Amino acid sequence: MPLFHIEGINPEARLKKRSSRLWLIGLAAAVVVVLAIVAIPASRAAAQNSLGVLCPPFCMVTFNTPSIFNAASTETIEIRGLFNFILVTAGIIFVLVEGLLFFAVFRFRNRPPESAMQFHGNTKLELAWTAAPAVILAVLLGFTLQTMGQVKAVAASNVLNVKAIGHQWWWEFRYPDQKIVTAEEMIVPVNTNIQVSIESNDVEHGFWVPELFGKADAVPGYTNRVVFTPNTASQYYYGGQCTQFCGLQHAQMRFAVVVRTDEEFKNWVAHQQQPAAPPESLTGDAAEGQKLFASLPCIGCHTIDGTAAAGVIGPNLTHLASHGFLAGGVLPNTPETMRAWIKDSQAIKPGNDMPSFSDPKGTNLSDAQVGQLVAYLTTLK
Repeated sequence: MPLFHIEGINPEARLKKRSSRLWLIGLAAAVVVVLAIVAIPASRAAAQNSLGVLCPPFCMVTFNTPSIFNAASTETIEIRGLFNFILVTAGIIFVLVEGLLFFAVFRFRNRPPESAMQFHGNTKLELAWTAAPAVILAVLLGFTLQTMGQVKAVAASNVLNVKAIGHQWWWEFRYPDQKIVTAEEMIVPVNTNIQVSIESNDVEHGFWVPELFGKADAVPGYTNRVVFTPNTASQYYYGGQCTQFCGLQHAQMRFAVVVRTDEEFKNWVAHQQQPAAPPESLTGDAAEGQKLFASLPCIGCHTIDGTAAAGVIGPNLTHLASHGFLAGGVLPNTPETMRAWIKDSQAIKPGNDMPSFSDPKGTNLSDAQVGQLVAYLTTLK
């Protein structure tokens, strides 16, 4: 019996009850913390959306989840082969080592300590288990260097040069030989060696399309290069993503690669080389929108070939209406989403360089004016 015992109260039971309560309180606190971690970013994301609802109808653009196992170029086929080889090798080693470990634990679990065999000083055994990993790593290094040589090889013929420039938070694509400047989507022909020069206009970004090529950094003041040869033409979006944290909207700095047949690519190039429709060919709201666009700061940030707009801060808008999405992969390119983006882009993608046109202290566009701008921009096909 305990030294101090009060009738009807068991100190041990009371201690157990208190411990149980503390455990429940700790569990509840952990649940609250986890919910807060999930809820706070979600509430902030909801607060950023000025469209009234999250989804639908203004759902974000979605790409099929990219995977290195869905290799769609010569280079990623080589990368996938190396990955599978390393994975299988590591799996065999893991099973062998763990199997021997469990065998030793269960086979000799009842032996007295003094009967354990001592291997210290066994030179042959120590050399063997040192040499075996070295040989395995040397083989893996050899296959890795071979794959790197194949992936990084510079093609001498049938080459398309593209320059990818990272901005906060969108991608610009320049085709120097074709004199084309576009954004968000990189269009390439099938069975052609695509050589991409990767640069950054501000901070460090990452350039990666898992199904077509490996990761490469976009470093200010330095040019990296990626070479890939797509082997399948389709209208499928090969989703790309910035892989280096580059600011508030890093996660929304997306782009896509579309692989087309030679004929489709030639038609696309011919269309992209055409200037925008001349102002005199526009009527109604589109004509008013063109005049309004020319009177706003837009012409200092964007370029529209054939007009006075010659800015380089924002994307080239010459063929904006032919793009599949807007704002670095945030929104599909529809008149409704374009209207919302023009009205208040900061509410959709905070921190981007485009000012809000719903700020009473700045340029405040009416719904009618926004409609005119949308009417004009949708003619830029």
